[in-house]
Amino acid sequence: MGSPDFSVPALHALHAAGHDIRAVYTQPPKPAGRGQQETPCPVHRAALALGLEVRTPARVKRDTAEHEAFAALDLDVAVVAAYGLILPKPMLDAPRRGCLNIHASLLPRWRGAAPIHAAILHGDAESGVTIMRMEEGLDTGPMLLEGRVALGPRSTTPELHDALAAMGAGLILRALDENPPAVPQPEEGVTYAAKLTKADGLLDWTQPAAALDARVRAMNPWPGAYFPHKGEMLRVLAAEPAPGSGQPGEVLAGPPLTVACGEGALRLTRLQRPGRGAMEAEALLRGYSLPAGTRLG
Repeated sequence: MGSPDFSVPALHALHAAGHDIRAVYTQPPKPAGRGQQETPCPVHRAALALGLEVRTPARVKRDTAEHEAFAALDLDVAVVAAYGLILPKPMLDAPRRGCLNIHASLLPRWRGAAPIHAAILHGDAESGVTIMRMEEGLDTGPMLLEGRVALGPRSTTPELHDALAAMGAGLILRALDENPPAVPQPEEGVTYAAKLTKADGLLDWTQPAAALDARVRAMNPWPGAYFPHKGEMLRVLAAEPAPGSGQPGEVLAGPPLTVACGEGALRLTRLQRPGRGAMEAEALLRGYSLPAGTRLG
């Protein structure tokens, strides 16, 4: 049970290992692109390529027919990875070994919807994957296995996403083969990573440069890091802390494009205007005026 790219390596690993996959559950196809055509999610496409049955219920919480259809699969275990729907108790209890979740954090840190972004945004020294037996609480279930990965000062969400997706695929195979005992999560150290919105990408120049650098690395590719200027939103694809000082949001003299922050300055190295391709700061400034002294919104 999964939907985005993060879940695909686990599906491929389960299939390659010879597990009997009775069905694949994903989010329903959604309109996408300029034509707004119904487009299946990455797990849906991967499952079809493997010749597997795909089920796409829009909701499962109170749909007793879906509960009965799920129970009729007569499962040993359900593997859940970023599915996107909350499973009700009848579905959680249906498989003999329960529902095992591939969660992209070291629980109990960063329970919730956006653990990868949160680890980058908050400058964590490490992240990882926890294999957890699901229960009705939000990522509160007992833990079976975990894997860890160190994070550096320039780590990004896409890099961590791919590393944890591959790690999760290996760990779920181990969990199914070894059936390790489940250990309750510690009561201390609980944090939550709420579902992201577009507003999470807005750059607030009154914050320290280090915090804005982390936000740029955390929020790309979605929702993206951005700031308003001259009636449009400029997206910042890459940046780095730099020396300099001035009023927050002030474009400073020196290497393009450096902006004063609440503490220090941030050098914007790769940007994108609406409807345009991504470009290096030097290339952007050849056709877009941002002279020293400009105040950015």
